[in-house]
Amino acid sequence: MDQFTKDLTKTLLSNGDVKELFRQQLETAINQILQAELTALLGYDPYDRCGFNSGNSRNGQYYPLN
Repeated sequence: MDQFTKDLTKTLLSNGDVKELFRQQLETAINQILQAELTALLGYDPYDRCGFNSGNSRNGQYYPLN
């Protein structure tokens, strides 16, 4: 089973908040899509040396605390 299936099963068995689980999963998916878009736009991976002092960097990103 993948992690989502495990989390969903655990939430359902513990009578947890399914809406919150889906919200968290959606947040994770959107953040991954935005990271991929930023990598494609800038043309280099995070922490790649070619991005240093290029004037086109990943400054100011926000990663929410879970």
